[in-house]
Amino acid sequence: MRETIVIGGGILGLAVARELSARGQQVTVLEKEPHWAGHQTGNNSNVVHAGLYYPPGSLKARMSVAGNRSIVDYARAQRVPVEVCGKLVAATHTDELPALHALAERAEANGVPAKLIGPAQAREYEPELACVAALRVETTAIIDFPGICQALVDELAEAGVELRLNTPARGIRKRGTRIEVATGDTVLHADYLVNCAGLYADRIARMAGMRPSARIVPFRGEYYELRPAARGLVRGLIYPVPDPSLPFLGVHLTRMVDGSVHAGPNAVLALHREGYRWSDFSARDVAEVARFPGIWRLARKYAYPTGLDEVRRSLSRRRFAASLARLVPAIGPADIQRHGAGVRAQAMRADGSLVQDFLIDTAPGQVHLLSAPSPAATSALEIAKYVADQVGE
Repeated sequence: MRETIVIGGGILGLAVARELSARGQQVTVLEKEPHWAGHQTGNNSNVVHAGLYYPPGSLKARMSVAGNRSIVDYARAQRVPVEVCGKLVAATHTDELPALHALAERAEANGVPAKLIGPAQAREYEPELACVAALRVETTAIIDFPGICQALVDELAEAGVELRLNTPARGIRKRGTRIEVATGDTVLHADYLVNCAGLYADRIARMAGMRPSARIVPFRGEYYELRPAARGLVRGLIYPVPDPSLPFLGVHLTRMVDGSVHAGPNAVLALHREGYRWSDFSARDVAEVARFPGIWRLARKYAYPTGLDEVRRSLSRRRFAASLARLVPAIGPADIQRHGAGVRAQAMRADGSLVQDFLIDTAPGQVHLLSAPSPAATSALEIAKYVADQVGE
């Protein structure tokens, strides 16, 4: 029986372990935290994406469209909260209409059910929305991703998968055809290594002797939520038309499965790979980013005014509320309160370009998921099949 070690206990590591176990492999999952889904999976927007934004034929496009169906089906089978509520992408000014129409064309190319509607129809979905047109996307859903992870853990435990919390990988080396992973006082052996370490994926790849084709640069996405008295201003999901010249989608409004409404995220460079607050600082992480030429090339392109505006919005509730009021004018600074943050493991190349698709590097006996940001949680079960195929080969 082939033995595989999976590093990373977020939704991707757990989904990969499930798929490999189902194919008859003996699997061990290593997670450095004392609980599962402690980072990207447990701190995201809990949106099941439809596959709207991604270039046709890309891994993201194919896997998010298929993953939208498979993760919803899995949630329902496991009795995890999920709701297929759809969303609106709203153009608030006529100069956004060409980008909105291009997005509708991309939805059609990707097989995503979506339709362009006028402001009157949009207000039937969201009475407080201000727009000149909108794209209604039917298959977008909201879900409890930490609940999905717990369901996966329960499955894995029942299947006999070895689940190790508080177990960081501290050293990796190849020994003949086998892989050795040192975790401190223990050395584990396997035929195959799968790296799903998210924020640390590039470091794990280098530890395993790889020269990863991209570097992880952490970006913090900060969230607010609407105060209970203001939740009625938003019924579902409202997104802005993304600016094609910028790397992120912009702040949006999301009603969660518990009825709360989250707003965000923005995007600012984090000073720690686990930098959920401005005060979180790691000298090693900052020095590593500062030595990386890609970040300086990216900064020349986006630092002013885009990056500066993001920092100002991070520090000002008034500015954050103003971004939301473009979509829902009734939202004011008094209607929002801080709700924490997530950190996006953004893969970047040395030329300063951001890796836009999922990126998977391989070597004999190894698979490394170097870039798996949103919509990776949506696509988790499909990514798991893809990775398991790589291991099988």
